[in-house]
Amino acid sequence: MTSILVRSAATIAAAGAALAMTAVPASANADVVTEVSEADRAAAVDYWTPERIKQLGADERLAPAEKIATEWEGAPPPGLGRLLYTSEPGADGSCTATVVPSPTNDVAFTAGHCLNGGLMPDDTPVNITNVVFAPAFDDGTAPHGIFPVRAFAWPDTYGGPMASADDDAVIAVDPVDGKHVADLVGTQDISFDEVPSPVDSTIVGYPVSRLARGESPVSCALPATFRSNSVYSSWRSDCDMAGGSSGGPWLRDFDPATGKGTIFSVTSKGTVNSDGTTEDLNSAAFTDAVRGLYERSGQL
Repeated sequence: MTSILVRSAATIAAAGAALAMTAVPASANADVVTEVSEADRAAAVDYWTPERIKQLGADERLAPAEKIATEWEGAPPPGLGRLLYTSEPGADGSCTATVVPSPTNDVAFTAGHCLNGGLMPDDTPVNITNVVFAPAFDDGTAPHGIFPVRAFAWPDTYGGPMASADDDAVIAVDPVDGKHVADLVGTQDISFDEVPSPVDSTIVGYPVSRLARGESPVSCALPATFRSNSVYSSWRSDCDMAGGSSGGPWLRDFDPATGKGTIFSVTSKGTVNSDGTTEDLNSAAFTDAVRGLYERSGQL
């Protein structure tokens, strides 16, 4: 079974693998951590057969094909992969995640709402299960296999799927055949430094639309503009990627020759019109709470 805990920086420093079992104020830089049992990890890998993954993009009610975003040419950028999960109650779904530098070489960065299911209208919790990571997913295949997620976390400043601020999360995956994911597919740098606006950005993800049906990466190369109000700060782009691109990296200083850049945010939400077409994308600006989440991710 999975277990949900709140882990603070002080807890980690004092107890290593020990976990705090009660909530800690946000000011203490706490992370909400879900640990996945070994049995559930094995079941998740078995669950995601090639046929089940393909079924995610088989529905003809998918969003229309993107008009601005285009299919990625060549091998996926280093570290990019597809995050697969099941919402209970709900259905199978997918997001995007990116491997980032970590002490364990096992950590990827994504959006909080990909892993925080929130509540149903009757306040029934939505559990996220069968969480796995398929690095370098392309042309409907996972060339490096399916990596079970042993733990995932978001900052306790994130208010759940209806919230926008701090919509970020990390996953820690088990090695497969003794190999760590970062060693197999590389990483993208990540930075929490202030970024001037507008900034040239390359946004990549796995939208489950009629363009690629989630089977290959899709990208936009467009300026991103910073916006701030009394509630939260965010980045905006005219990129039109559909659902499934959530958690995908927003990269600055992107080098097409290496496929590498620096993550300064990840896809959070988009404006969708009446026919299901995405009109723009937004990403939550990184905060100190998110920086802390990343800095502690090597403890997962």
